[in-house]
This record gives sequence, C-alpha cells and structure tokens, in this order.
Amino acid sequence: MSDLETMPGHLIRRLQQISVALFTHRMGEAEIDLTPVQFAALVTLRQHPGIDQQTLAGMIAYDRVTIGGVVDRLVLKGLVLRETSPADRRARVLALTDQGQDLLGEAAPLVERVQEDILGALSAPEQATFVALLSRVTASGNELSRAPLRRSKAAGYVVNS
Repeated sequence: MSDLETMPGHLIRRLQQISVALFTHRMGEAEIDLTPVQFAALVTLRQHPGIDQQTLAGMIAYDRVTIGGVVDRLVLKGLVLRETSPADRRARVLALTDQGQDLLGEAAPLVERVQEDILGALSAPEQATFVALLSRVTASGNELSRAPLRRSKAAGYVVNS
C-alpha cells in the first residue's frame, strides 16, 4: 500500500479537509461565525443541557484541556451560559442561551446540506453503507484516539471504556 492515493489514512484526512471546507463555506455564506467543533458542542448542549465541560469534551470526542477555549468562545458569543454546578463547586455546567438555540436552528439545515454535499457522489444505498462502515471503523479505533468518544451516565448513556 505504497500509493498515497489508496491509503485510508490519507483519504480520511482529505475527506476531513473537504468536510471542513464545505462547513466553513456554508457558514460563511450565511454569515454565521461557527466552527465544526462549536457546532458539535451546541448540538450536544441542546440535547443534554446542564452537562459539565468534561462531559461535553467526552461526548464530542474533543480534548478536555482544549474544550475550555471552545466553551470560552461560545460564552463570549452569547451562545452558551456557563455556571458553577450546585452539586459540585469545582464543575462548570453548561446550557444554551436563547441566542444559542436560535443560531443552532439557523445552522442545522446548512450542516445537513454539508452532509449531502460530502456524500453526493454516492447513491443512497452507497451512502448508507459508507456511513455504516465509517461508524464501525471509527468505533473500533475509539480508544486509540487522544480524545476518545465518551458517553455520560448523567446524560443517559453508558460510559464507553
């Protein structure tokens, strides 16, 4: 497998570049200041209001140290409210603001179009197969990541280990 163009790792990296470019283009057209990671954080907070930053990091497979900066920017944009947890004064719990809810409502259909753009070269059955295989490969390598995906017990999931 010496041909770069047939190496899965290279192709996955290229697809990530394409995905981010499409996302950035769609958000730019709509004049929405949002990154893919910020979008993932907002979606997760809509689904699980009141989770802490550490749980958020695990649920979007993002580095725990770096998530603070992501949350800081979302707070500065007025999209997320961060408060000290009443249950644990060391933890910071997060929730979407009304502005965050509105922006997410505006961005979500654009992100759906990005997904369609990414998979547009495939037929519907091929798309389903591709996503299923990508999900399986990603899940099998989860623990190899420096930021593995974690599901929170508090959010109603079993913790992956």
